[in-house]
Amino acid sequence: MTTRSADPALDRWGFSAWLDATRRSGDFVMPPELDDVNDAVISVDGRKMINFAGIGILGWQHDPEVRRVFAETAATYGLVVGGSRLVQGVSRPHLELERLVAEISGKEKALTFATGLLANVGFVNAMSAAFSFDDRVGVDNADAVLVLDRRSHWSVWKGTEGFERGRNLFAFRHNDPAHLRELLEQLRGRPVIVGFETVYSADGSIAPIGAILDLCDEFGAVSFADDANGFMVYGNGGHRFAAEYEALRRVTFLMVSFGKGVGLSGGALAGPADAIDAFHYLSGTSMFTTNIQPPTAGAIVHVLRRMRQDPSVMERYLDRVDGLRARLLEIGCAINPTPTYVTSIAIGSRDVGLRVRQEFLDRGYLVPMFGYPAVKKDAAVIRLLMNDRIADKDLNGFVDTLAELRHRYEF
Repeated sequence: MTTRSADPALDRWGFSAWLDATRRSGDFVMPPELDDVNDAVISVDGRKMINFAGIGILGWQHDPEVRRVFAETAATYGLVVGGSRLVQGVSRPHLELERLVAEISGKEKALTFATGLLANVGFVNAMSAAFSFDDRVGVDNADAVLVLDRRSHWSVWKGTEGFERGRNLFAFRHNDPAHLRELLEQLRGRPVIVGFETVYSADGSIAPIGAILDLCDEFGAVSFADDANGFMVYGNGGHRFAAEYEALRRVTFLMVSFGKGVGLSGGALAGPADAIDAFHYLSGTSMFTTNIQPPTAGAIVHVLRRMRQDPSVMERYLDRVDGLRARLLEIGCAINPTPTYVTSIAIGSRDVGLRVRQEFLDRGYLVPMFGYPAVKKDAAVIRLLMNDRIADKDLNGFVDTLAELRHRYEF
């Protein structure tokens, strides 16, 4: 059915025409409306579904102790921060969380944000800001140059909208230190920031962290790592990617998210103390919006302490992921070669991806299907971040269904 904008003045923006076309093609999908709590099994319109789309991989929000800490912190500090930190201040749970993140990452100081996205946008803004309270001492880093891995997160690219490609914004080929070296040679003597992710969410690849940081040291560049997907999943005494995560302690600035391994919400930047203090003002995303809810900050602190005390919790989860990857290979799936906990399954064309997604829905599985812009146009992948609370029988049912659909649609 063709729709029209409620306000004719919006016609020139093309929203209605775009929605008509994408609804007909099946590309536009409204998000599911959950009847109850997000978990390994969810209810959508009264129907139970096995959930492969959530990012809280260990399900910490369901832990009774985490819920107790959340409730106690809410009783003491309330549900809201009441304004930006510079105007309203922050609660002790925020400060405790920031001290803990700095300790875990080996940095001097950390600053929390309501989301990791805001941390990323704020970082780029702060590192390229020109600002002064008066006509005396100020900062002017408008000449900063940003060199990013091509697959860096949308939020980092969003922060660069004031940059100009080829002048102060450059991209190096994904996980390619040789190409990064070429760019740094060209930019020698300029104030350069090199940005990359540790674990890339679309394809599950992991950065050559040590090699990138060696180049930053050689050319005197500031380094920035977005560890949204790897924080507390790797490192912390685990044997997987231990060398990469040991090298990560050398990075100048680190962004972490509390949505994946920690399974709650929010993010933080960690780095040199003076820079982090300056980011209160220069990031913009700290000054002009609110922070994580106090009870969430308190619950994150509790989870981080438990994960540090018992790294085997994550190791057992990663063992299950290894088992799932082995089964996917057994049934002939084409999966990402890097054995991270992010598992991408190539499906083929966009049309096949849409059909496979609907087949899974019909059989009671909510499976994340990624198309453009996360992957190339007219391509589709299943991107799995397996929830550890999914029962073995449900995991087996998913693999069996996948095997059947793979045979039917020849992917």
